[in-house]
Amino acid sequence: MAKRDYYEILGVSKNASADDIKRAYKKLAIKYHPDKNPGDKEAEAKFKEAAEAYDVLSDSQKKAQYDRFGHEGLSGSGFGGGFGSGGFSSYEDIVSHFGDIFADMGIGGFGFSGFGGTTRGSRSRGGPAPGEDLQGGIALTLKEIANGTVKKIHIRRQKICPDCNGKGGSGVKTCPSCSGSGKVRRRMSSFFGEVVNVTVCPDCGGSGEAISNKCKTCSGQKRVKTEETIDVKIPAGVASGDIITLRGEGNASLYGGSPGSLIVHIEEKSNEFFVRDRQNLFCKVLVPAYRLALGGEQRVPTLYGEEKIKISPGSQPGMQIRVRGQGLPSYNSSNRGDLFVEIEAHIPENLSSKEKALYEELSRLGSDRDERRESGLLDKIKEFFK
Repeated sequence: MAKRDYYEILGVSKNASADDIKRAYKKLAIKYHPDKNPGDKEAEAKFKEAAEAYDVLSDSQKKAQYDRFGHEGLSGSGFGGGFGSGGFSSYEDIVSHFGDIFADMGIGGFGFSGFGGTTRGSRSRGGPAPGEDLQGGIALTLKEIANGTVKKIHIRRQKICPDCNGKGGSGVKTCPSCSGSGKVRRRMSSFFGEVVNVTVCPDCGGSGEAISNKCKTCSGQKRVKTEETIDVKIPAGVASGDIITLRGEGNASLYGGSPGSLIVHIEEKSNEFFVRDRQNLFCKVLVPAYRLALGGEQRVPTLYGEEKIKISPGSQPGMQIRVRGQGLPSYNSSNRGDLFVEIEAHIPENLSSKEKALYEELSRLGSDRDERRESGLLDKIKEFFK
């Protein structure tokens, strides 16, 4: 049986906004939710169908693929409705995948009653939760990008308290409020009837423990704030918007898991001489007028040192000369882009008496040729207006 059009399923147009798509999906999720339609196989199918449509249309990359190629463009390409070409396999998959949306509808951290699934980001993965990730930024010059570098970044992070070794103090016992689970359950009413809302225990903060004698160093928090400077190795060829992830350099875990990561965002400083276009560089160089006429060699600065380029006789301002291999390297590759040099004529402002005499002689020698060129141009203009 052929799949229905995703826009038709949600009842929206192709140019619908992200908010319109989300509202349409929430409306269908409420209408066909299993708690409102117990044992109704048709409602179950529509509930899954709506989730599959929203999974694609709420993702800009999947949506673009679908708009161009339809359902065929999603199969076997790493995209697809829900968990593969067959869509979502269960209600639990849907609740876990779109936990934030169901939370907006009054459904708490553990989803619908009877499901037992967790929302995205809180699903148990068989081990203690890691520490939080940290964010930072580094600005680089083109020369640093060309050669790669090591930069220092100053961060504030949470580390395990050295005095209590992350225990928070002494006299540790099971939290009486949550019985050591770190979570408390509350029953509440919603569109779907009675649901179970699961939240972090307010008394133990989710640790499941109560501490009689809190550590004076960390006040029972198990971690202490530190300020540190870390070396970040920057590979050659990065660009603004690239991210370097340093695993284990984030906050320490409260629960014995691995530390989080430090996520470094790369920014590129502007350069007054070079303009970058991916791996290629562009610049303008002033060339003496006599060299443009006679030809010769012109020295050009690059990110890797000085190069000499050949100026052909009769070269004109605005011409571009390509210098291969003098651009930026590709990220994680030894291949380099090219440098493109645009020629500009350098006209001297303060002439010596000898230079002035030579230019006057040059003017006399070229006067007949220039007169013929100007006359030819005027004749063409007159012909144009006849």
